[in-house]
Amino acid sequence: MGGRAVWAPWRLAGCSGRGGLRGAAGRRLSSRGPGDGATLSDLLQSSVEPGEAEGAPAAARRERRCPREGTVLLFPGQGSQCVGMCRGLLGYPGVRDMFRLAEKVLGYDLLALCLEGPRDALDRTQHCQPAVFVASLAAVEKLNHQRPEVVERCVAAAGYSVGEFAALVFAGALGFAEALYAVKVRAEAMQKAAEAVPSGMLSVMGRPEANYKFACLEARKHCESLGIENPVCTVSNYLFPDSRVIAGHIQALEYLQQNARKYYFTRTKMLPVSGAFHTRLMEPAVEPLAEVLKSIEIQKPLLCVYSNVDGQKYMHSKHIRKLLVKQVVSPVLWEQTMHSVYQRKQGTEFPYTYEVGPGNQLGAILRKCNLKAWKQYKHVDALEDEEAAET
Repeated sequence: MGGRAVWAPWRLAGCSGRGGLRGAAGRRLSSRGPGDGATLSDLLQSSVEPGEAEGAPAAARRERRCPREGTVLLFPGQGSQCVGMCRGLLGYPGVRDMFRLAEKVLGYDLLALCLEGPRDALDRTQHCQPAVFVASLAAVEKLNHQRPEVVERCVAAAGYSVGEFAALVFAGALGFAEALYAVKVRAEAMQKAAEAVPSGMLSVMGRPEANYKFACLEARKHCESLGIENPVCTVSNYLFPDSRVIAGHIQALEYLQQNARKYYFTRTKMLPVSGAFHTRLMEPAVEPLAEVLKSIEIQKPLLCVYSNVDGQKYMHSKHIRKLLVKQVVSPVLWEQTMHSVYQRKQGTEFPYTYEVGPGNQLGAILRKCNLKAWKQYKHVDALEDEEAAET
């Protein structure tokens, strides 16, 4: 692989725990500079800035290879969890060590919660975010065991909401333990913010003529008529064409459900979450997360990791700190992120994509966003074990 270090088995490197993930106990591609290897634009158009590859040591450069040989990893977010997840991963190197370290960081037995529940406890924001984070990285260990070349050839990653932390650990920007602690603080602060105001999230499918912003405006006016001051109702997640998640005060979401036909909504469904995530109702969670991110080491990712906030790749450590905090109160631009990841010149092949972690929701969304990219999609299950990965 032209100078790439081999993925190391999971090791507990002091408190950082970088051993088994991409970049691990040291910077994983220690000899690799920003422009080493084939330009990523062969796989992801515009993923390397002009001039970024100039001056790279000749010995570190790799020959150009077919875009299909590159891979993309997608990390799921809150809502993908289920009781029993990780049962099929415990036999892979390092997974039990991950959970032992997680228990020290979190102060409770995360593995038992994942395997046995109860579901109500696992579904609580303060528990499910750390659970999905660890389960996703455990699924990476499974993928690395079964198909190490997939991990070695990964050139881009994206994570949905809390999944972004797992993507950044995989990319060598964050240490496992530090990132898990940040996720713990984030999840607890978001849980507390959610409990402060009766709020929620509404999944909406709309016809092409649906005007989501106008619907939210009228829902806020309805809340004001009820005496609610400064109500919140806004699009919090852009999933795929004609699909949004709207979050805000419960009264606003109830109004939208009752008037769905007026706003050309074809289907609405309340999500089983405790609050209006990715809206300003989460502002109380901003400062706690910002403080913990200031205290941990963050490095430039070793591959392209795309932000939910703007759909663009992270550039440096300050950029990561800023946008991870902003993400808490900003809509998840997942549809836009998928366009950024898979944008390419006409005729260029699409990479193989692997969703790592519980559930396959991101694959279903990818199918709606980009059918051609989805045809190269595979799921690395965190629930069951297969004797061999599909080819």
